[in-house]
Amino acid sequence: MEMHHGIHMKGGVITERDANYCTVRLRAPAGIFTVDQIRGIAAIAKKYGNGEVHGTIRQTLEIPHVKGESLKRIAARLEKNGTPIGSEKDEIVNIVACPGVSRCKFANIDTVSLAKLIDKDLFGKMMPVKMRIAISGCPNACTSPMLNEIGIIGRVRPVRTSERLCTGCGNCVYYCKEAAIKVKNGISVLDEDKCVQCGVCVHSCHYDLVKAEDRHYLITVGGRRGRHPKIGRELMTVETEEQVLFVIRKIVDWVYRRAWSGRLLSEQMDELHFGKFKEEIVKQVPGAGPVKISGESGDKGPGRMHEKAA
Repeated sequence: MEMHHGIHMKGGVITERDANYCTVRLRAPAGIFTVDQIRGIAAIAKKYGNGEVHGTIRQTLEIPHVKGESLKRIAARLEKNGTPIGSEKDEIVNIVACPGVSRCKFANIDTVSLAKLIDKDLFGKMMPVKMRIAISGCPNACTSPMLNEIGIIGRVRPVRTSERLCTGCGNCVYYCKEAAIKVKNGISVLDEDKCVQCGVCVHSCHYDLVKAEDRHYLITVGGRRGRHPKIGRELMTVETEEQVLFVIRKIVDWVYRRAWSGRLLSEQMDELHFGKFKEEIVKQVPGAGPVKISGESGDKGPGRMHEKAA
């Protein structure tokens, strides 16, 4: 059973250096506020704070220099404004996401919709360790998902259709940042071991000969920022938002039941038997698969870009 303390114990209430004041952090999945909400926050900050608002690295806002006796009033105002007090302690904190397919030409998934679903389901859940979740629409990883306790990255597999012959123009070669494509004998050739499945080659083909197939989500666990950054471990790939939510719940439950307090998740991965957890959860998700490691494709060398009949 979770214990409920006074408002000053909420995760989004952060004591400042001068302990007579605190900073109030807001809840804002994917960092999205309406214009009216921004106006409301400004009015609250002017009345109860020092007239300033601070933008955080986790895509939310903070109202600094709030006196403790004002917390109940400011909490009520923020709730009515649709921007309630957020989370910062050992719990699931603000869900971070890039703009996704609604605005970014590189995105492969709807990041904002997914962030709101995860927020609705899990935000603020008390945990033995702080749980940061970040979503990126493509392997450019603008939100640094690999440096969070849970990271989600949208990817696609490039497939060349057979409706027309490749012209060998080299446009996909020029735009591929991984040097994973070459033109040989007038045809584009993909090195799967170098391909990160970003989908840039799909957008770069002027003749619409490269299509996006197998749109999926790569999920990583155990990353961290800070003084000793660590890349999260690749858990699995899934195909739908529902599967992502299922896997995230499983990760959260695994951490909640097994992790030790006082240490970051990244420091406990081996003690928590991450490898065993990975084997078990892959079996529970239909259509999911383990992450392919470079060199495991079974090919002896680069082959033609995957072809598919139109």
